Order: sequence, then C-alpha cells, then structure tokens
Amino acid sequence: MRQAHHPELGEITLTDVMAALGDPIRVGLVRVLADGRERGWGELLAPVAKSTLSHHLRVLRDAGLTRTRQEGTRCFVVLRREDLRTRFPGLLDAVLAAAETDDVGRQVGLKAAPHAAA
Repeated sequence: MRQAHHPELGEITLTDVMAALGDPIRVGLVRVLADGRERGWGELLAPVAKSTLSHHLRVLRDAGLTRTRQEGTRCFVVLRREDLRTRFPGLLDAVLAAAETDDVGRQVGLKAAPHAAA
C-alpha cells in the first residue's frame, strides 16, 4: 500500500485549509478530532457512505489539516493542531468556536464503544 502524502508546514496554504473547511461534514470531523486523540477511521460516525467519508478525510489530509497513519489494514487520523497553530495562529480556535456556536458538523461523531461483558 502506498504512503499518503502530507504537506509540509510551509506547503499548507490558507486557501486550501479554508476550502477543506467549506463542508459541514469536514468541519464535523475536525470538531471530533479537536480533542487531540488519534482516531481509527472505523471509529468515526458520519451520515455518508464509507467512500464519501474516505474522500472527506483525504481532502482534510491534502489541505494539511490532518495526518493519516496506516497500520496494516487500519488507518488512523489525527488533527495537525500544532502545525495549524504555527502556520495560522488563532485560525483553528476561531473555526472551532464558530462551529460550536453555529452547531456546524453536529451530525459527525464517534461510534459508541462496545460495552464490556459484566
């Protein structure tokens, strides 16, 4: 399997980041990932087909918002919070605050963890 391309810090452009954030599903994914934890793609819950979710995750990665790691057949994604803060100070915090206020991306979340047997 080929390795995903991640833009270097200096290659991340404001227009690419803003274009990637122009979709409510992608804003929702950023909101979910804003806790700083790496998430398996299978943990993410969105009202779209798996292929469409994969497309949204690729758009975020290509814009420099996320980093994807593959481990065997599983893929994991994490928000590049520090890189974004370095490149565009305050932008991510402003986007997250506005998304929270306007409830953008609320339809995206995490799948419930299976309950342990008692």
